[in-house]
Amino acid sequence: MNMQSLEKSNAQRALVVFGCIWCLCLFSKTCRKVLFLPKLCPRLAEFWGVVAKDFFWKSKPTGPFLSYNFDVTKGEIFIKCMEGASTNICYNLLDRNVHERKLGDRIAFFWEGNEPGDESVVTYRELLQRVCRFANVLRSQGVKKGDRVSIYMPMVIELVVAMLACVRIGAVHSIVFAGFSAESLCERIMDSQCLLLITADGFYRGDKLINLKHLADEALQKCRDKGFPVKRCIVLKHLSKEPEESMDSHSPPAKRSCPDLQVKKGIDFPQSSMMKSLVPWNPEVDLCWHALISEASDECEPEWCNSEDPLFILYTSGSTGKPKGVVHTVSGYMLYTATTFKLVFDHQPDDVYWCTADIGWITGHSYITYGPLANGATSVLFEGLPTYPDVSRMWEIVDKYHVTKFYTAPTAIRLLMKFGSEPVQKFKRKSLKVLGTVGEPINPEAWHWYYNVVGEKRCPIVDTFWQTETVSSFLLPPELFQKPHSATFPFFGVVPAILNESGEELEGPSEGYLVFKQPWPGVMRTVYGNHQRFESIYFKKFPGYYVTGDGCRRDKDGYYWITGRIDDMLNVSGHLLSTAEVESALVEHRAVAEAAVVGRPHPIKGESLYCFVTLKDGVAYSQMLEAELKKQVREKIGAIATPDYIQNAPGLPKTRSGKIMRRVLRKIACNEKDLGDISTLADSSVVEELFQNRCCPSV
Repeated sequence: MNMQSLEKSNAQRALVVFGCIWCLCLFSKTCRKVLFLPKLCPRLAEFWGVVAKDFFWKSKPTGPFLSYNFDVTKGEIFIKCMEGASTNICYNLLDRNVHERKLGDRIAFFWEGNEPGDESVVTYRELLQRVCRFANVLRSQGVKKGDRVSIYMPMVIELVVAMLACVRIGAVHSIVFAGFSAESLCERIMDSQCLLLITADGFYRGDKLINLKHLADEALQKCRDKGFPVKRCIVLKHLSKEPEESMDSHSPPAKRSCPDLQVKKGIDFPQSSMMKSLVPWNPEVDLCWHALISEASDECEPEWCNSEDPLFILYTSGSTGKPKGVVHTVSGYMLYTATTFKLVFDHQPDDVYWCTADIGWITGHSYITYGPLANGATSVLFEGLPTYPDVSRMWEIVDKYHVTKFYTAPTAIRLLMKFGSEPVQKFKRKSLKVLGTVGEPINPEAWHWYYNVVGEKRCPIVDTFWQTETVSSFLLPPELFQKPHSATFPFFGVVPAILNESGEELEGPSEGYLVFKQPWPGVMRTVYGNHQRFESIYFKKFPGYYVTGDGCRRDKDGYYWITGRIDDMLNVSGHLLSTAEVESALVEHRAVAEAAVVGRPHPIKGESLYCFVTLKDGVAYSQMLEAELKKQVREKIGAIATPDYIQNAPGLPKTRSGKIMRRVLRKIACNEKDLGDISTLADSSVVEELFQNRCCPSV
């Protein structure tokens, strides 16, 4: 039996071991609780034990597959997976695929730059060589196992190289989204005490030039001012690189000239003999990526890491405004991302997979880098925007690379919906087999447009729910359990519950707090440097449960529907209303492109609904339209959900990743000018316009 057949055999055995019990529990009311009983834990461990056989382990586990405590009243919260085992995730992603599975010549990534025509490919063998070179570079700079390395880069192949080079030598990467400000980068570098920063000169995002090195330098200066000097900064010349450097990096020079980066000859940028780039350069700190790797060996022994060693830190928003560093560990994260990618997307060897997320977010970590590479997949890595140079760009790329599995955000879907079906139908999209959504609950109108127009009613949709903290939870093969807008059922070993405000579990059709009763391999282990904060945020409110912070509804068939963040739940006259549900009702109106709903204090009802609506191109706001919108919400949900205020919002305050900052909208609704930190806003001018045009409440 060859290696691929053995791998397929192991996956099939795993499904046989657990799948029948799982399906029985889902569809039998009397058996559904069986899945949660302790006596089935050995079967769950057996399932993951079979999965683990598809990976290399330097040493085997010495304890149970999974041990944990979720109850703060019984001691410290902990989750441990495969204690005693050791491995290296980079070895499993690259060395095994190249040497054992003989996939060295398979394309790992099709890189598509911001400009059409900027493109390159990298095979698994080439990726392994480049990772080894850069891992040796990091070692030469004194980076060792356990050290934290900050990465602040655009969506280029070198970003994947940098993160895998870190984990090859046991270093912990902390990737900061390249759209974040210098202040945000500084805050994350200091919180995780990073030894070194890896960045690039700049990049284009659509028409906008981002001088990334300037932002990085500003962040490093802020670190110095606060008493934490970073000694080394490795700089990739992405826009300013010369032809010979392009050949080495496999990423061609951008076809667009960069006038803002051009200066006279004489600036001492290492290894440069042509027109030099206006890249700030501090010889005491800065090192040139290209010069360093030119002298590095392409062989590098991996550092063998314990199962519960930290793999990476990724910062996510905190309710206090201070980002929290979510820590994921080696073995559990590897097993979970590899398995969910393989089964949920029904990965096949001839697939071309495209996740449009940025690697700076957990989706990109899990389903651009780790999950696909663990399965020997071929992926598209896209640097640009879905609307540049025109709104057909995504579908052009789908046809160009014959993409079979396509994974994007509801925000992008709603954006493209505004332009109708014609830009989509210009391209064939015949290669598509599965569509996916991630990042937020998808409203029904967007789901149907995605299914009917993009997928031509032949591609099932994976509507996934997960968090930076959880990696994934509701992720199931879409062909089996599809209900528009529903997150369907939990993945193997994920045990959800719905609680009321008193912490009582609700049975049958119900709505309340979404919690989990037990961990799974990929769940976070702590908040970096602050385990007390970890316990307080996720376990203090309801001891014995992991609290997601999200609201959830379970229907009569047992399907789960994510209703949005629990702080986006409104209590109107004693009725709990989901802002996401009201937003969906508003967006179903033909005139509305996007909507956001927040609560505003009301002296009688407790809270009132304050709605922001962005209209489609060419539509004017009027009192008649406002009356139609109120009527639509009333008809869709009920009189209790009738909006008290509707404000015309040509733009909404969004982060650079496209998420609406609802806490800012709450401030606007209440006319409170103290907004807190809004450094992550993509366009802060939107806020002032919304304040000027806000509704004037009469109560």
